[in-house]
Amino acid sequence: MSSANNTSLANQLGETVKSFMSSLSEDEAQVTAGSFEKLYVSQIAENAINVGDIAPDFALPNVTGKPVTLYEALNSGPVILSFYRGGWCPFCNLELQALQARLPEIRALGASLIGISPETPDMAQSAIEKHQLEFEVVSDIGNKTSRHYGLLFTVYEEMRPLYLKWGLDVPASNGDDSWELPVPATYIIDTSSVVHTAHVDKDYTRRIEPEQILTALQDLQA
Repeated sequence: MSSANNTSLANQLGETVKSFMSSLSEDEAQVTAGSFEKLYVSQIAENAINVGDIAPDFALPNVTGKPVTLYEALNSGPVILSFYRGGWCPFCNLELQALQARLPEIRALGASLIGISPETPDMAQSAIEKHQLEFEVVSDIGNKTSRHYGLLFTVYEEMRPLYLKWGLDVPASNGDDSWELPVPATYIIDTSSVVHTAHVDKDYTRRIEPEQILTALQDLQA
């Protein structure tokens, strides 16, 4: 199976984390490390939708305002749902690029891909254009679907000034002032609406490898 990039997504993410942390001042690094420690011991996403669960349906607008419905998409084959934080997140951008690179193989296995973020349609459109995405990207305004999937996370107070300093304006991207985001998650859902594969990690610097997605889709065909 060919790959557009021989470097694993995990390696790309790891290098990005290393580069980012080395660019921080001592105070910024201390606050950031503290927020990660708090995240690791938290119960965030502990009750998230998981393997064997029925995936909750949704109807969310794509960038043109057209509603995209999970259960309608499942009529055509398995669906991969990729919950991501937003186009401002460097880790999400690497994941979106990796998914786009494997999109032909995903489609060849009869599946479709839907990206979900709380960003407004205008902001989602920017991500589509920037990364030349050819799959549906929908806006989960108010994080209602993330909440149904048990993925809701609120950016810690101490991190918010740093996000803004770094140009990561979550409220502006989401069109509200909640600072709520989804825990990044990837679900592979079979045509019976059952979750076949789930990758949920509250450490937002870690994502599923596209190769694992392709293997799971092959399992569904077996």
